[in-house]
Amino acid sequence: MKVVAYNIKTFEKAGLADFNHRKHRITLISNPLGEETVAYAAGKDAVIVSDNDVVSAPIINKLADMGIRYISTRSVHMDHIDAVAADKRNIKIANVALAQVAGQTIRNLDRWQRETNLAAGSRQKTA
Repeated sequence: MKVVAYNIKTFEKAGLADFNHRKHRITLISNPLGEETVAYAAGKDAVIVSDNDVVSAPIINKLADMGIRYISTRSVHMDHIDAVAADKRNIKIANVALAQVAGQTIRNLDRWQRETNLAAGSRQKTA
């Protein structure tokens, strides 16, 4: 998957790289997700955010319009994400406990990629 991770702290970079093993193309940026930075998600499949990123309905709509289908948040709670707007735009959301952030984030990406590949395979068989 092609992914952009927002609001990445220096100490998080090594953990994501270690667990990723170069399976997913992850762009790490230190900027928070917002109106000014949402464009970094263009051409990506998923975004990774933190609990400091406010993922409002307007941001969800912009992400969906760019083709984003998944949001993974590095937080226990998800109240910073407009889940209703995400559901309306068919974007799946996953959250990760802070102690397991890097490993579980990559496992979420792996699962979503498998689901995407399975769905693409079934569409090809029916075509």
